[in-house]
Amino acid sequence: MWILFQLAALTAVAATQRDCSQGACYPPMGDLLLGRDRQLHASSTCGLTGSEVFCTPFRQSKMKCCPCDSRNPSSQLAHTIQDVLSTAGPNRWWQARKDVSPVTVQLDLQNLFQLDTLVLTFKGPRPSALVVERTLDNGKTWQPALYMASDCRSAFPGIAMTTPRSLDQTYCYTLPPATTNPYQDQTIQFSPLRQFSTISVPNGQKIQEVSGLSGLRVRLTNLGAVPRLPGRAPSLFYALREMRVMGTCLCHGHANRCLPDTNQLPHTQVSAQCECQHNTAGINCERCADLYNDLPWRPAEEGDTHTCKRCECNNHAQRCRFDPDVYELSGRRSGGVCESCLHHTTGPKCDRCAPGYQPNHRSSMDRPDACIRCHCSAEGVENGDQCDDVTGSCRCKANVDGSQCDRCKMGYYGLTASNPLGCNKCLCSKDGSLSSVCDPVSGQCPCRPHLQGLTCELCSHGYWNPSSPRGCEPCRCDPTNSHGDTCDQSTGQCQCRSGFGGRTCTECPDNTYGDPLIGCRSCQCAAGGTEPGGCDKRTGACRCRLGVTGARCDACTRGHCDSFPDCEVCPSCFFSLDSNIQNLTLGLEKLSSRIPSLPGGSLPTSLGPRIRTLEATLTQIRDSLPLPPPSARQVNDALSQLRRLRDQLDQVDGDLSPQGRAPELGTQLDELQALLDGLGLVYNTKRDALRNSVNSNNAGAFSSIKDAYDESTDSAKSVDASGKTVDQSKAVRKDAFDLQNQVQPANTRDLEKLSHQLNTKPDLTPTAKQVCGSMRFAPCTPAQCDGELCPAEGAPPCGRGERCVGALPLGTRAVSDAEEVKDRLKQLNGKITQAAAQIQETQDTANKVRQSTDDLDNQMRRARDDLDADLQETRDFVKELKDFLSDPSSDPTHISTVSEWILNAKLPVSLATLKRKLQEIRDLAAGLPDSTAVLDQAGPQLDTARRLLQEARDARDAALGVKADVDGLLEGFTTVEGSLSGLEEKVQESLDIVDDISSNLTQTKAQLSPAVKALGEVSALAEGMKPQLEGLRALVRSGDMLAQNATEEADKAKREADAAAKELASLEKQLEQLRAAERTSGRGDGTGTAGARLQKLQEEAGSLAQDTGDMIKALAGKADSLHSLQDEVLLKSQRLTGLEAKLLDLLADMRQKVTIFSTCQG
Repeated sequence: MWILFQLAALTAVAATQRDCSQGACYPPMGDLLLGRDRQLHASSTCGLTGSEVFCTPFRQSKMKCCPCDSRNPSSQLAHTIQDVLSTAGPNRWWQARKDVSPVTVQLDLQNLFQLDTLVLTFKGPRPSALVVERTLDNGKTWQPALYMASDCRSAFPGIAMTTPRSLDQTYCYTLPPATTNPYQDQTIQFSPLRQFSTISVPNGQKIQEVSGLSGLRVRLTNLGAVPRLPGRAPSLFYALREMRVMGTCLCHGHANRCLPDTNQLPHTQVSAQCECQHNTAGINCERCADLYNDLPWRPAEEGDTHTCKRCECNNHAQRCRFDPDVYELSGRRSGGVCESCLHHTTGPKCDRCAPGYQPNHRSSMDRPDACIRCHCSAEGVENGDQCDDVTGSCRCKANVDGSQCDRCKMGYYGLTASNPLGCNKCLCSKDGSLSSVCDPVSGQCPCRPHLQGLTCELCSHGYWNPSSPRGCEPCRCDPTNSHGDTCDQSTGQCQCRSGFGGRTCTECPDNTYGDPLIGCRSCQCAAGGTEPGGCDKRTGACRCRLGVTGARCDACTRGHCDSFPDCEVCPSCFFSLDSNIQNLTLGLEKLSSRIPSLPGGSLPTSLGPRIRTLEATLTQIRDSLPLPPPSARQVNDALSQLRRLRDQLDQVDGDLSPQGRAPELGTQLDELQALLDGLGLVYNTKRDALRNSVNSNNAGAFSSIKDAYDESTDSAKSVDASGKTVDQSKAVRKDAFDLQNQVQPANTRDLEKLSHQLNTKPDLTPTAKQVCGSMRFAPCTPAQCDGELCPAEGAPPCGRGERCVGALPLGTRAVSDAEEVKDRLKQLNGKITQAAAQIQETQDTANKVRQSTDDLDNQMRRARDDLDADLQETRDFVKELKDFLSDPSSDPTHISTVSEWILNAKLPVSLATLKRKLQEIRDLAAGLPDSTAVLDQAGPQLDTARRLLQEARDARDAALGVKADVDGLLEGFTTVEGSLSGLEEKVQESLDIVDDISSNLTQTKAQLSPAVKALGEVSALAEGMKPQLEGLRALVRSGDMLAQNATEEADKAKREADAAAKELASLEKQLEQLRAAERTSGRGDGTGTAGARLQKLQEEAGSLAQDTGDMIKALAGKADSLHSLQDEVLLKSQRLTGLEAKLLDLLADMRQKVTIFSTCQG
């Protein structure tokens, strides 16, 4: 029965296993744009800074101009990039600015995804060239995935036009010719996998290399061509109605589902997180799980899952890492290295105990208690606190002892972990210590009497000279003349009071002499040349230090060449030179004594230059060597004698006869020259030897020898310590051979016995009947079995209704029944999916209808507001017009022009036509269905359809869940077959409800369209009246300006007339004065000069009076003309008043109808 259970379970699992168990698996596709509209950007969008007008051909030869205003993204006139989403609604699209190219549309995904298909539906002229690019590093670098162009050769020169032959190539795809109507919607699709379908590489590699992306960019490089029409040129622009980026999360073949994102982007259709399988982890299943890194991570392939392998960490680690070097050393079988081993274990596989722990022989290595703590001192054992893996004994350092390595050996102290030998050797003084053994903790040595210190090298208080063979001596300081009984350990010098000196403070202080009780006198010695203390304490004689001489110790002795007070010993060459100089001095003295006794005659001709050479050589010797005073004096004396000799030579050279040569003198001079040459050679040799000499450091050499000795000693100890390990290894090897000799014979006997038993039992025939339904009766053992144990492979299975014997026949029939149920469930699943899609589509349609209704209501409200504004503006203008016509200062000619323009103006439509349009709007508003009621009615019906669909899904899941009940598997199949019919009926009922709702929504949508169209026509009529009102307003404003100018001219003329009248009165007054003056002087005949002037002034005044009268007559004529024109304007104003009343009535009627229409429910 157990075997039957196993076979049935395996059969059920095999029948329902998922694709991921056989090889690479991939999640279903979805639209990557949904939920990521804020991550979609465009480099150009129309109407962001203000309204723009776009004109496109309309019908045969007309143009249609529409505005774009994207400042309010929710407006119907807005065309932002978010309008390309499939959920944006009807009549929504993205549009770039006019004549802008190139334009980029970019989607930033921020994670890796797999692209399946890119669908671009263009509105208007399709671009003639574009490039699809992708990025794998979030936009840092971009790679072209495909070039597209109507003419690849001219648009992308240098880009191949043939299908690529490798995954790293790209090419230019030639777009098919556009339709006859370039403004008809056109769709372009791009699929990276289909692009490389002819390349024979695994599908997983294609997905990894060509369809992975973290961002998508479409560069529109060339505007599409449009036909040229007479008149205004059409606008050139890019427009995209819909964009779909179909893809899924990139899982490298290790997942068949994307986990929903509930945190950052909860409304996305496709999230970035994969539901990883095959022991992988990461957002994209790009790595193995923490404890599954024994093999290198690889993408899954068809037929090979490349499942990550668990590391062998003996249950002591939660994570591991992959090490390529370990993987290669293992022959590519295992590369996992465990990390953070638990339970006091360590090693690449957590298979060894950590330092300070030893194996627990009562447990196994894969259990938590595999290692127990070592009872060893961490300071005294080698390699931390590691103990022996077998015996558990502690391995002590060289200078450490004890079973737990917790104490120093005899003669050592200071156990520390940092000391590689454990303890330091005791350094007890041989003279001051009783033995060489010190305290093992503090290192204190046992000291002799009057000695102290760690090593007994210091005297006790009141004693000094610890190196004395007799031991420390008492200080014996004078109790009166000293500060105490303490003295210097090395010199015994007591601390004396002022005015006292000596070792025991019984003498005068240093640099003084005499009796301290009477008075001490200062020593008359050079401080730099005397020994410490200055002079003799009794006599005051200076005590010169070595190399110094003189009564005051103020000169260097012979053989000390440096200047006082250094007085260093001269080098060895000095003594040879000094001896030669003395000999030279004696020779010169002999020579000088002989020169006066020579007979008359001259010296040898070469004697003078030789003497000069000799003089120069002595001078060089004197300047080169720092000579002591005696030697310097000798050299100076020799030089003086040579100078005197040269002077005498020069004086007597002319008096001596040439025949009186002295041969012995030349011989002496030759000897002297040879002596000087030898002296120079010795000098040079000694000088070079002195420069090249190296002062050997005997102390450093001794230290190096000591360090080398210590290092050699430590190495020898390490070698001795390793001998123990070698011996233990030999013992373990011998124990292993002994154990093999003990166990192997018994194992051989057991194998022979087992072989004998297999020849007689067990009998497999009963088992074969239970497993495969065997008809065999003869016994069958593993060693001997004649004939077939089970029926042949081609034997017919037991049919439905027949009795099956054996687990295999039962399993085969169960598989057949499961396949049949699986097929029916698959069909049912397809219907359920179809019903779900239709319900979703219906829901979307209902949302669109509701949106359309809201948009229509908004349009009505805006139209009403616009009409109210226009009506108020018209009222203000009519008032302004009336004021203009009734203003007496207005130019009559301009008033006549305005009146004629108003009478000749024609409205865009007649009053009857406008009333007919309003009646149509009223009828449409009355016939509109109550969209709220329709949608409210559709809500419960959709809920009912969803409920039936959920019941169908639950039933389907229950049918699929039968596989978990292995004991009742066959009975469950029968139950499933009986419930399938009911499922199909529920699904069909859901479909019928959805169809009814869709029909109602379609009818409602169709009835809304005429209302939208009629409202647009009314708005167009109102827009058509605005240009004429604007023209009239401009004309009236021009008239105002002309009237104002005429008024100013009239005022100016009046001012000039008043000024002329005043001037005339002034002239008449002057004339009277002149006449009176003439009468007084007796010259009344007027023949004098004054009379002539008077006559002239009278003529000018008459001319001025005539001009003034003419101007007044002209102004009177103008007044009559103005009065007649004013009467005419009033007449025409009465006619305009009637037109104003009609216009006000018309606008009021329009306002009332729009108000009624806007309050309708649609």
